[in-house]
Amino acid sequence: MTTLSHHYQQHLSVEEVLGRVAEHFPSGPTFFELAPLDQLHIGGVKASARLIGLLNAETHPRVLDIGAGAGGLMRQAAELGFVLVGLDITHGFNRLNQGLSELSGLEKRAQCVTGDATHLPFATASVDAVLFQHSFLNMPDGPAVLRECRRVLRPEGRLVMHEVVSGPNALAMRYPVPWASDAAHSHLESAASLKAQLHEAGFYLNHFNDWSEDALAWRKHQREKETQTQRQALLSPQLVFGERFLTMGKNLVANLADEAIKVVEIEASC
Repeated sequence: MTTLSHHYQQHLSVEEVLGRVAEHFPSGPTFFELAPLDQLHIGGVKASARLIGLLNAETHPRVLDIGAGAGGLMRQAAELGFVLVGLDITHGFNRLNQGLSELSGLEKRAQCVTGDATHLPFATASVDAVLFQHSFLNMPDGPAVLRECRRVLRPEGRLVMHEVVSGPNALAMRYPVPWASDAAHSHLESAASLKAQLHEAGFYLNHFNDWSEDALAWRKHQREKETQTQRQALLSPQLVFGERFLTMGKNLVANLADEAIKVVEIEASC
């Protein structure tokens, strides 16, 4: 098991989580009901809706979600008519993702595969769009990943990202955070570096928006809910991260407030 996989899987019991979902949502859960568990990114359902809104299911129906995690974004997009494949290097996440899609009745529109983003197991020009949502920060070789994205995208394909980048006060960074327990396993790029990497990989930048202010407000609100309801919540990020998520959530607020990190939204094309 890789260090990254261990980080995400060490507290996760896929069978227990799927059993809990099946018991409490016998008719199948909605993506809103699953959000506390499977939207493991700053901004939750709202951020996913914004990212999906950059694409059109009629012109870009075949979507690859790289670093799909528990798959909340995938199921939200599948309900809007997209057909998605999620790729993640953490096999436990893929098992959870596929199980949740089956319980939601979306397994035909949202499937996943275990793999490495630097060697995508897909044919050249075989997808219409590629998504990243708080996943590029786990990838130590960003340029190689973006070159692979450019390869698998068809002409006029789209690449959209909702990502955390390093901020102007990066030295104030506090750990642990949801994507890393320490600095050795965090691969944040600066906004300038990410723009340069996209350009070098052959992408044209359509927009690059800073969403940090909204992200901080959302995370503060979530922090209050998590502190108040941690014991009685049916589904929560703690089913993935364990009790350490309370510290992670606190550190996210501090890192955003101190500008150690920024949150950006990106749209690029081939």
